[in-house]
Amino acid sequence: MRERIALVAGLLVLAAIDYVIVQRESLVANGKVVLLELAPVDPRSLMQGDYMALRFQLARQAFGSGKDMKDGRIVVALDERGVGRFTRFEDATPLGPNEVLVRYRVRNGEPKLATNAFFFQEGQGGIYQAARYGEFRASPDGEVILTAMRGANLEVLGPRQP
Repeated sequence: MRERIALVAGLLVLAAIDYVIVQRESLVANGKVVLLELAPVDPRSLMQGDYMALRFQLARQAFGSGKDMKDGRIVVALDERGVGRFTRFEDATPLGPNEVLVRYRVRNGEPKLATNAFFFQEGQGGIYQAARYGEFRASPDGEVILTAMRGANLEVLGPRQP
């Protein structure tokens, strides 16, 4: 009996993991492209390898006034190039044609948008020093995933992921 319970529990865990993977793959394939301006720092971690710590201008725009922070979503207006700017915190107002939701989470008193680091292959740090924008894919409910880094002219830096 215990073996059956363990087998069913294992299958449920695997099914849940597969569901999350399918959701993320769908977001990368079908999500709306949103470019967010970065304020990057480029540290190196001996345990993690090369990575870029990410800070977002969007977070500064939204939370610069010392607003009491709790998890939520913000409305981001996209310009003609797809670059997002803070408009407002989510409210009952319907989204405009060039607006998207972006979910944020507050961790250690700081807003976190999707990720706070971009990892790259060792020795490729020079490629990403020119990064000025993060390319994200956004779902209608505000989930975002980082898919690429872009330079000042919005050119994709490094290898393009399939």
